[in-house]
Amino acid sequence: MSVNAPTRESILETIKETIEKKSVELLHMQFVDLEGTLKHVTITARQLDQAVNGQTMFDGSSITGFTPINQSDLYLVPDITTFAVLPWTEEEGYSEARFLCSVKKPDGSDFEGDPRNVLKKTVKRAKDKGFSISVGPELEFFLFETDEYGLPTQRTQDVGGYFEPSPKDDGEKVRLAIYKALKMLGFTIEASHHEVAEGQHEINFKYADALASADAATTYKWVVKTVAKQFGLHATFMPKPLAGANGNGMHVNISLFDDEKQENSFYDDSNKLGLSSTAYSFIAGLIDNVKDFVAVTNPLVNSYKRLVPGYEAPCYIAWSASNRSALIRIPATRGAGTRVEIRCPDPTANPYLAFAVIASAGLDGVDRELAAPASVDADIFSMTPAEIEERGIDNLPTSLEQALERFETGDIGQKTLGEHAFNEYLSLKRGEWDEFRMTVHDWEISTYQSKF
Repeated sequence: MSVNAPTRESILETIKETIEKKSVELLHMQFVDLEGTLKHVTITARQLDQAVNGQTMFDGSSITGFTPINQSDLYLVPDITTFAVLPWTEEEGYSEARFLCSVKKPDGSDFEGDPRNVLKKTVKRAKDKGFSISVGPELEFFLFETDEYGLPTQRTQDVGGYFEPSPKDDGEKVRLAIYKALKMLGFTIEASHHEVAEGQHEINFKYADALASADAATTYKWVVKTVAKQFGLHATFMPKPLAGANGNGMHVNISLFDDEKQENSFYDDSNKLGLSSTAYSFIAGLIDNVKDFVAVTNPLVNSYKRLVPGYEAPCYIAWSASNRSALIRIPATRGAGTRVEIRCPDPTANPYLAFAVIASAGLDGVDRELAAPASVDADIFSMTPAEIEERGIDNLPTSLEQALERFETGDIGQKTLGEHAFNEYLSLKRGEWDEFRMTVHDWEISTYQSKF
């Protein structure tokens, strides 16, 4: 800790001053389940001291992927740096606030099924190797109109296209409200714009260390949905909500910082592309392991309807310094901003688990000093199948079932998630696939019922 870093005591003092100044009455103790769904239990501000000492208990058996009923007692330990007053609750003499929490067992040890703890373990492994992990995700979403019951329809909220302004981008006012809410919650917003598909949007926030970035992604999704509802709209991060249109991605920008040298480990100005040997090995680790972790970064049946050619979503395992049809791209910024962008993840992924497996896969390549394959700078989407095969370019799994088979047999999943979270996640997603497989869908009825 640097001499100027705030102490726990000073942070708590600031929190108490804010509670007094903003008339905070309720505190939402937030955490995520195995799928990344935000949960919370609400306590009064008078219980702050007990809360920050990890004395808020809850029933873990009721949370997806957590504990059996005979071992259900778990405790929430707030990260006090995540304290924030919720802007939409503020009124004269009243407001509410939140903490993001990690989960502990009754004996005080970390609960191994908590996704936040999974990421913290990966961060520690990197730290033991002398690295800090920086992550900047880019989460896309759609805005849909709702019906008279408040349920989402398939009607997009606008007819705008990429970077189009109003009046076609009628979602501009919604993004502005989201921007204001995020800013009040401490976000640094770098860009806001309409995306390619009608009704599709993106708001980018500044990168941070891996844990803070996962916290931010979780908060961002919650804020987007909350603000959209205030406009009578439904925001969805579903990967492919509309057939024939671009889907929602969550491009993940990641870099390693050398703690001893105090510099970006991916940058080397003597290299033609400005990339270090560490960067090349990290890229190689992602390419070598991606099939084994894509079940985490692309966790839904619907995820694999986005990963098809023609809609800017990468489905080919390759890397390039600029080519957006490749799985891995190196953005043009060099120096301290040198980073690797992996483009297959989608925003339904649990960000804590997704960032953990991506970092773990890249670090595996660094540990083994893997050599990156040759970059592919041509447009892969325009290549024939024969050209793709000739270049030795492999495909990502084309279904959740294929992804789960690789996840189960590969090393990176269990190594990163740990036995409990790994087994629970695999069981949860196997059940999801089986439910989909056994369901008779509308397409089957319309295609087969009258024909046969």
